[in-house]
Amino acid sequence: MPPALEVQNPVPAITGIDHVLVGVRDLAAASARWERLGFHLTPRGRHIGWGTGNYCIMFQDSYIELLGIIDPAQFTNNLDAFLKTREGLMGLAFATKDEVACAEQLRAIGFTPDGPKILKRELELPEGTVLPEFGLVMLPKEATPDLSAFICAHKTPELIRRPDWLRHANRATGIVSMTVVVDDPVAAAFDWLPVFGPDCVKTTNLMTVIDTGNGHIRFTNRAGMAQLYPALVPLPEYPGPWVAALKVAVADKARCRDHLRFANILALKTGKGCIVPPEEANGVIIEFVQE
Repeated sequence: MPPALEVQNPVPAITGIDHVLVGVRDLAAASARWERLGFHLTPRGRHIGWGTGNYCIMFQDSYIELLGIIDPAQFTNNLDAFLKTREGLMGLAFATKDEVACAEQLRAIGFTPDGPKILKRELELPEGTVLPEFGLVMLPKEATPDLSAFICAHKTPELIRRPDWLRHANRATGIVSMTVVVDDPVAAAFDWLPVFGPDCVKTTNLMTVIDTGNGHIRFTNRAGMAQLYPALVPLPEYPGPWVAALKVAVADKARCRDHLRFANILALKTGKGCIVPPEEANGVIIEFVQE
């Protein structure tokens, strides 16, 4: 019998989920809301040459980006079109340490990415403005159907991961997964095989899951979503793929629940933690779990 072949990730330069993006209509109000949820937010940032700004919620190896429009006259990368429909999860960025290698590996398997290119943003610190820098590779839609995604390499990580920014009152420690509602979860995940390979995909009766190496992407349909989050039924009705939920790890589920209760945040208790409904988090279902 011949030896079993080891199936490799077709794009090994992708190391997992770097961050997820939450589109919001009012950045200042959203930052206050997510602080009430128990997250420590960075100072406001602004993308140089674009009309968008952000606040970030940093973890050790991932983060949540609250993204809003500061100047609608400038380039918003379609954020304005998204916000006409709703607020909430828009997509994600994958992590890489080498954006050049990442782009080359994508081209080698038949995709045509845009980049790499450099993006800087102004970060307004008390001691003065600094310029975090990122290497970006923009993925074509056919590489990650049903989910908007790009690739991000941090050129100045020391500017955005200060130790005090990693401590959160709700005891959050990182991103576990994001959930996307589609018509056919198996077909949706199958279309991702050229990027992540067959060994990274698992199917259950409720969903098909892609293991990115750091965090999971879960595809389910509306019936599966109703079984995953029965207390939230009826679910919102959105056309097309809906990036619905974010699962966040916490170090202490009891402390997390206590914080939310004292902050007057509606949180539905679960065995592993609690669920915050979308009206409490700019359209995002947040599931806190002790992992």
